[in-house]
Amino acid sequence: MQLNQIPLLLSLLLCTCGPATSEGQLPYDVNGPELVADLPDQLEEISGLGSDGDKLYAIEDEDGILFVLDRTTGSLIGLYDFAEDGDYEGVDVVGDEVWVARSDGHLFQIRQPGQEDQDVTEYKTFLTEGNNVEGLFYDAPHDRLLLACKDDPKGNGLDNENRYVFAFDLNSRRLEEDPVISFPRMNSFSPSAIAIHPQRSEIYLLSSVGKQLAILTPEGKFKSLHKLRKSLFGQPEGLTFTPDGTMYISTEARGGNPARLYRLPLLP
Repeated sequence: MQLNQIPLLLSLLLCTCGPATSEGQLPYDVNGPELVADLPDQLEEISGLGSDGDKLYAIEDEDGILFVLDRTTGSLIGLYDFAEDGDYEGVDVVGDEVWVARSDGHLFQIRQPGQEDQDVTEYKTFLTEGNNVEGLFYDAPHDRLLLACKDDPKGNGLDNENRYVFAFDLNSRRLEEDPVISFPRMNSFSPSAIAIHPQRSEIYLLSSVGKQLAILTPEGKFKSLHKLRKSLFGQPEGLTFTPDGTMYISTEARGGNPARLYRLPLLP
């Protein structure tokens, strides 16, 4: 079952930069996040964040290296080569595997990461550099990966003024032809990360452009849009949750500030 496309009414709602209803209020204090850590120089260009509920997994957009972080301290507890240099933008955990998305639509399945028998399989999808894949998240109920695209190329039959999320089926190992989410690119919103709330099943989309966070219903309908403080989130590129609803956002180094990892507990 596919998520519904966001109605055109989104274009009006986005312009308000506020919640559509009281139910659309953000259950996090984005103006007062907890700083977990300033990240090491190796993660200056951190571009993706995932979680297995215990540890955090990160990538950066230059090297094919998987970084493992302590979620309470942000300290680096492991780093493993998995591919050649490239623009890696999304990462998440599926069981005992880690999946990584490259901006050109290639996916990397990492089995037994960091072990002697680590094995990597690369999958090529029909997405290209023109789509500019920026986010990846495991949609467990549907056993698929959601791929959020920052751009859309001309000539593919889709409105290139819109932005899209595609689904990679983990049973068939194929990318579904039609996007599962589409929305007008208002307020310069261009997805840089995607995640699903573990308790509410809402879809969260992060946009580094404009420093924005959008919330969608589980069916893919727009609920609200929230601005992030540029002084805190210079270039927010990573977003994930732990099972208790705690949200983590990572931001690249910008304006003299190091790359940082923030924790946002779920409000009562």
